Amino acid sequence: GFVVRVPLRRHQSLRKKLRARGQLSEFWKSQNLDMIQFTESCTMNQDANEPLINYLDMEYFGTISIGSPPQNFTVIFDTGSSNLWVPSVYCTSAACKTHSRFYPSQSNTYSVLGSHFSIQYGTGSLSGIIGADQVDVTFFWVFSRQVEGLVVVGQQFGESVTEPGQTFVNAEFDGILGLGYPSLAVGGVTPVFDNMMAQNLVDIPMFSVYMSSDPEGGAGSELIFGGYDHSHFSGNLHWVPVTKQGYWQIALDAIQVGGAVMFCSEGCQAIVDTGTSLITGPSDKVKQLQKAIGAEPMDGEYGVECANLNVMPDVTFTINGISYTLQPTAYTLLDFVDGMEFCSSGFQGLDIQPPAGPLWILGDVFIRRFYSVFDRGNNRVGLAPAVP
Repeated sequence: GFVVRVPLRRHQSLRKKLRARGQLSEFWKSQNLDMIQFTESCTMNQDANEPLINYLDMEYFGTISIGSPPQNFTVIFDTGSSNLWVPSVYCTSAACKTHSRFYPSQSNTYSVLGSHFSIQYGTGSLSGIIGADQVDVTFFWVFSRQVEGLVVVGQQFGESVTEPGQTFVNAEFDGILGLGYPSLAVGGVTPVFDNMMAQNLVDIPMFSVYMSSDPEGGAGSELIFGGYDHSHFSGNLHWVPVTKQGYWQIALDAIQVGGAVMFCSEGCQAIVDTGTSLITGPSDKVKQLQKAIGAEPMDGEYGVECANLNVMPDVTFTINGISYTLQPTAYTLLDFVDGMEFCSSGFQGLDIQPPAGPLWILGDVFIRRFYSVFDRGNNRVGLAPAVP
């Protein structure tokens, strides 16, 4: 079938940038957060749709355009939310001044809906109005002219007029394109992929994500609408049913550390989330996990001795009877500070309150290792070892 490829770029995350500049602890202070306490017990209540801290480590971004003529935006393609939003020209928050903003008056295809939207984040709410326009997720360049790719017409999206705190100011992205189920969409807006299906823009109602492990630019990272690419994984895809349609939620059978079941022995729930960079779980469990891998709290995160990677335990997620094992090199993040190697844990505590939680979040640390296919036609997730 016909598939559409969206290249993803990999940039240095905000956390790494701040760390390199020696500004990480200042950032935490500006958020009024005690670093370690926060790392261990970031709590999401029901009305917080997204914990903002997720975006501190985001590294994979794509480009979309909205309107005609097209206005381009860098976005995170986020399976953990379902709205599309970009900054509005009417936004005066500090964060909007540093990003591309949407000018409705410059688009011939824009229509104003005027209803308000608000997305709660840990440090404040992002709010604005909802408009509708054409959204092109896969335009490409020919002789420096932008050529239309996959165009969704009449897509409702948020134009943010206020953006909270300092968090978005330094962010690499302008906005977020949610790929979750419609039930997660704020304001009852139809998500982009649902419109793609309704407008027959994809042959098969699925999309897939490949996140390259290549640290410089993440060459080859891509999101594919309408199918998947065999060259990105080895062996067969193993399919896992979605247990609850909102997030891309699945059941975990168990989590093993060094071959012994440590968590989730009775089973638990997880989501596969391209919009979370790390792997998160209930803070009390993750605290035990950090200890088990030998990670020590330092400067707002958990550090490990880079020299110990070869003796640290594997961490295995058993999903639908299949083992998905992360070696220490996969679940730790390597960075250089003043020429010195710095290794940090790819696990983080995040408490998601009932009824949505508790949940483990299998973010980019997991997806880099396991190619992920999101099948809306059969409400299932496909996983297979990614080709690095």
